[in-house]
Amino acid sequence: MGPEFGRLAYVRHVITYTLSPFEQRPFANYFRVGLPNTWRRFRSSVFRVTPPFVVAYAVYSWGTEENERLKRKNPADYANDQ
Repeated sequence: MGPEFGRLAYVRHVITYTLSPFEQRPFANYFRVGLPNTWRRFRSSVFRVTPPFVVAYAVYSWGTEENERLKRKNPADYANDQ
């Protein structure tokens, strides 16, 4: 019927290596090394990432409140209407 999928063509000068999924250990040392590394990376970048978001939120909330304030009609403009 033909070659199996993944071996449809021969490409020269390309070497591929495979490892059986049964030999891989995706969660090797996850709790001993992975979690402390995640915490260390979070601590090192939180003060670089958080301030722009805080400033953006403050500007957004101020702009929303200012827009709501400016949208309202001034009741003093209509005090003498009949």
